Amino acid sequence: MMDNHDQENRLHEDSEHLSDTDPVDHEALEENAHTQETEKSEQRRNIKNRKNWTAAVFGGMIGGVIASIIVALLFSYNVIPLNETSQNSDDTGSDTTATEVVTTLAAEEADVSTNISEVAETVVGVVNLQQQSVWTGSQEAGTGSGIIYKKEDGNAYVVTNQHVVDGAQEVEIVLNDEERIPATVLGGDALTDLAVLQIDGEKVDRVANLGSSDELQVGETVLAIGNPLGLDFANTVTKGIISGLNRSVNVDTNSDGQADWVTEVLQTDAAINPGNSGGALVNADGEVIGINSMKIAQSSVEGIGFAIPIDAALPLMEQLETEGEVARPLIGISTASLNQVPPQFRYEIQLPNDIEGGMVIANVQQGSPADDAGLQQFDVITKINGQEVTTILELRKYLYSETKIGDNIEVEYIRDGERHTTTLVLEKLNR
Repeated sequence: MMDNHDQENRLHEDSEHLSDTDPVDHEALEENAHTQETEKSEQRRNIKNRKNWTAAVFGGMIGGVIASIIVALLFSYNVIPLNETSQNSDDTGSDTTATEVVTTLAAEEADVSTNISEVAETVVGVVNLQQQSVWTGSQEAGTGSGIIYKKEDGNAYVVTNQHVVDGAQEVEIVLNDEERIPATVLGGDALTDLAVLQIDGEKVDRVANLGSSDELQVGETVLAIGNPLGLDFANTVTKGIISGLNRSVNVDTNSDGQADWVTEVLQTDAAINPGNSGGALVNADGEVIGINSMKIAQSSVEGIGFAIPIDAALPLMEQLETEGEVARPLIGISTASLNQVPPQFRYEIQLPNDIEGGMVIANVQQGSPADDAGLQQFDVITKINGQEVTTILELRKYLYSETKIGDNIEVEYIRDGERHTTTLVLEKLNR
């Protein structure tokens, strides 16, 4: 048995023995502790990343559900058109019932700019010169625009509007370089508002490229070129679209407040201002497809301009160039609608109860087709070739659009309350 003193000595020896044979490695302990701390940090990062990933997935799912709900609501309220389709990359099919989309200038801006620069050279100023008094020479009474469309045998030809040169004693053409040269008016037509001028072709290096108006589509981009508000703004180019095709516009050629003609025009929202008359309406290829003619000038109306389709203008331009006028058929009467007959003459007119309208003959030209056919004053024309006519506008429209010189036409009329029919041969209308 060891006493307490011996036990203490033994313990002291054991501790010394341990210190000598198994010394403590403090560096290893520190390194081990650092490793454990690194592992714990890595575990914390992994846990955090897993949480972030879970949150991202969950957030994406929520976002997708919300987006689906929003799209469904938009469709249900027609905010997104249901017929809107997107093109697949393989382009394996097409919807044959879809509305045709018109390609505009956006895809061909550079090519169009070059073409527009060239066609702008063919758009010239047209100056109407009139003598204001016997004491002065001709002075500028107005300006418009014109298009050089042809050069032949040393001469060049310009088409413009009839109202641009109306009443002119002299006409001058202002070229691109501002040089003025005299022009001769070969012919004009008030009903279609077209006139053709001839100038010396020595200074003309380019003519316009005339396109076709038959293939135009609503929404197609066009540009109007002209001289708005005078020559200070020469060769102004404005951009718009074809807003409508085959628009019918009533025209009063003699300022009597009554429509004398219905002209078929193109409608555009390209800016057309006073001075643009006679200028070019140009398509995306730089081709002239219309001749700017008029606009609706009301404070409540914006962007409604009209141009004469080039396909309708070309045959008239040829007649004006060669004949000086547009040849139209003649009946040889002056007429008025029933409601325009003065009260003191209405007793002369007797109509069957079923006749509601017609054209009353006011005068028959001696030796005319009407005279040869036996028509008389106060006869009421109701039909031509079976086509009802109730206004002078309908009468002219049918004659000038559906018939030609030399045609035989059947005229139905009322005399003394009885129906009659006669046939006459259309002659050339001489102005």
